[in-house]
Formats: sequence, structure tokens, C-alpha cells
Amino acid sequence: MITTNTSSGIKVQVLPSFRPDYSNLMNAIYFFDYTIQIENHRLNEVQLLSRKWKVFDSMHAARMIEGQGVVGETPVIKDGDSYSYSSGCDLNSEVGYMEGMYTFKDLITGEIIDVLVPRFELFYPFRYN
Repeated sequence: MITTNTSSGIKVQVLPSFRPDYSNLMNAIYFFDYTIQIENHRLNEVQLLSRKWKVFDSMHAARMIEGQGVVGETPVIKDGDSYSYSSGCDLNSEVGYMEGMYTFKDLITGEIIDVLVPRFELFYPFRYN
């Protein structure tokens, strides 16, 4: 299911999926990937500076992940353009979620912009059958 959030003129869409090819159910390793599309609806170029994630696993305490950029990049997104990337996350249970925040910089005004990444569910699809 796609989840979406728009704030400060930046739209973030997330599409997660379960990856059986990277999972090992016998050892309680459930791997998920997600594709994120970021659209810049502001009047100026922005640069994605950093990310902060909360990863919740129903069998363990939540973990925080912070760092510069995404997938090794700090992309500049022109007004009206978008940027997409894919990444992944492992859980030790069948159910969890991720949510977070991106920090951008408006390259004309210098404004620092925090944009929420909407919560997206990570679940083993056969759990609900």
C-alpha cells in the first residue's frame, strides 16, 4: 500500500514490499524493501541533506537510524522534479513499521526544511491469510 505525506511543498510517497528471496523464515529474518519518490512542489531547488528513521519490530525495541543523505546520495531536486530510490530493512518478526524525517535545504533561501516520511507498515503477507 502506498503511503503519502506532503509538507512544506515536498511530497513523499512510500511503497513497501516483502522480499521472500532475501528472507529466511526459519531463522526469523523478514526482509522488506521500499521505494520512495520525493517530489519538489516548491518554487526553488532543494537538496536532501539527511534522514532519520524509526524502525519498529514487534519482537524487539525500536531502533533509530540516522545519516547523511539516502543510499549514499544527497540529491538536488529542481522545482517540479522528483527523485526516487529503493532501499531495504530487515525485521525479526512478521510485523513492524518504519517512519521518519528528511531534512532538506532550500538552495536559494538557505531555509532548512524538515519533512515527515509517513509511517509505512512492514508485514509478512501470509500472516493475515
